[in-house]
Amino acid sequence: MSDRCGTGGRPSGLSDSPLEAGGEISPVPEKTPPGVAPGEASQSPEDSAASLKQLGEMRTPPPPQSNIHVMTIIGQIEGHVVLPPQNKTTKYEHVIPQLVAVEQNPAIEGLLVILNTVGGDVEAGLAIAEMIESMSKPSASLVLGGGHSIALPVAVSCQYRLIASTATVTVHPLRLSGLVIGVPQTYEYLEKMQDRVIKFVAEHTRISPEKFRELMFRTGELVRDVGTVLVGSDAVNLGLMDAVGGLSDALAALNRMIEERRVGAGERQVAGGEAVRLQ
Repeated sequence: MSDRCGTGGRPSGLSDSPLEAGGEISPVPEKTPPGVAPGEASQSPEDSAASLKQLGEMRTPPPPQSNIHVMTIIGQIEGHVVLPPQNKTTKYEHVIPQLVAVEQNPAIEGLLVILNTVGGDVEAGLAIAEMIESMSKPSASLVLGGGHSIALPVAVSCQYRLIASTATVTVHPLRLSGLVIGVPQTYEYLEKMQDRVIKFVAEHTRISPEKFRELMFRTGELVRDVGTVLVGSDAVNLGLMDAVGGLSDALAALNRMIEERRVGAGERQVAGGEAVRLQ
């Protein structure tokens, strides 16, 4: 005869809950997925699929907690005109807010700019260079692959400039694209724009304006064109870049400048305290 009192045939002395019986529930240990280190959060299937699609890897290293902000300028610097979607671009309206945030954030003490670009819009490139040059925090630039055309003012706007041994820099006259009105005013405007670039580069490097202009209009080095291609040490010897180096050299130089800035700030604070006491 079966028990129909709701106990399901169990003896009345037993309870369904271990807590009611005076027992304790021990936590079930979570199994670590294969390939994931203990204590490391695993990615969801959606994150893994997105990582595989974008980077070709299922897992990527976590971002480090750093006091240095890294900004990359790649492809073509896009200005007031939107480039075709197949072009790899760096939009200046994305870069400028980054620079403002770096300047305002007290947790960020330095800026590293990595360039691999063919150049682009002259005024957009100059705007980025002028923003970097006006920052109070230490900055370093590293040219990898190539830093051509208007990318050169961006590179030299940093306080310390490095170039890889096989990277190149192309110096050439400014060019106009699209519909150009062939009147004297157009060429005067182009000449003024060119003078702005020459003035900026000469003020932030060891090269003279005359020498830089001569590199711009040199013939015989570029096929069917004028200008100069500088490889690694050539840019250093002419005074456009500070040294030939790589990523570790750029980070070491930036950390050194950050430490010098900390020491200087500490000395100014001590001097200010002494002046207050003397008053």
